[in-house]
Amino acid sequence: MSMHAQWYECDSRFIAAHQQPASLIDLGLERGLDSHRLLRGTGLFHEDILRGTTTISPAQYLQLIGNAQRLLATDDSSFLFGQRLLPGHHGAASQALALAGNLRQALELLGELRALLCPLLSPRLVCDEQHAYLYWLDSCGAGPSRRFLLEAHMTAVAALSRRLSGERQPWRFHFRHAEPRYVEQYWVHLSEDLHFGSPCDLMRLPLACLNQALPQQAPTASAVSCQQARTQLEALGPAISLLDCLYDWLLAHVREAPSLERAAAAFGMSPTTLKRKLRKHATSYQEQLDQVRLHVALYLHQIKGYGNEAIASYLHFHDANNFRRSFKRWTGLPPSSLRRLLHA
Repeated sequence: MSMHAQWYECDSRFIAAHQQPASLIDLGLERGLDSHRLLRGTGLFHEDILRGTTTISPAQYLQLIGNAQRLLATDDSSFLFGQRLLPGHHGAASQALALAGNLRQALELLGELRALLCPLLSPRLVCDEQHAYLYWLDSCGAGPSRRFLLEAHMTAVAALSRRLSGERQPWRFHFRHAEPRYVEQYWVHLSEDLHFGSPCDLMRLPLACLNQALPQQAPTASAVSCQQARTQLEALGPAISLLDCLYDWLLAHVREAPSLERAAAAFGMSPTTLKRKLRKHATSYQEQLDQVRLHVALYLHQIKGYGNEAIASYLHFHDANNFRRSFKRWTGLPPSSLRRLLHA
């Protein structure tokens, strides 16, 4: 049975230009940049944004981010941008975040309303008995802007949690990329609890922090804002990206090692069309499948306490050695490094 095409792609126009993109433009203008240079290649003019009705695609937004990265050419621009993102100026969605009862509710809303609040990256919340893990997936093919987006969005969540709770939260930050030369910006805007070269991009917080009541909570007003934001989301169109849809489908079928042909049939398109769409998003089917298998392996190891043999069996690898080889291909690291990396 084929799926209905209820997703957005990198060329779908749904992002309000006067919200997050405008925050980045304002940062550039404050630093003396010319708006025409910032918007070059996006198909936009500053006057379009000032109308308050213009929508842009993720591809246009990524072009703007690439321009800003090149023109600002400063180590702190992604972090300063992140400080402006949440709760942001998104009407009911921002209001719902600001009035959340606890951080768990705020982070769950961030995931549910991501088409409004973070359309380029997908935050996924997973909890065990001790910790909450917020890991970030590429929703639209960020390419060379991925690190900028990760820095901005992790800063945004850390700043939001501090703003809502009234104190700095003890987040731990894991990044797939190597430690950059400007690591002091991470210390200032995030934390010194940083871990580079990790298997995936995630933030970790003690579970107790997630469930503490927030001083500014307003349950009734928050519930109304949530409903208004959901109505806005329905009017917007698809609320999830193609890559997120594929991730969820692969996650549901990961133990079966589904083929490209099977996935394409589930999405109501030919294998050639699916490959073309994934190439448009700077990825491939194998890369997406490997990502899901890696995340399941990390979940089984970290939260379920599985060893290599049990993970290999769960994911239907031929044997544990085959799993170890695949894990090293996915991450560049042996599975034995997991406990050191995640518990450092």
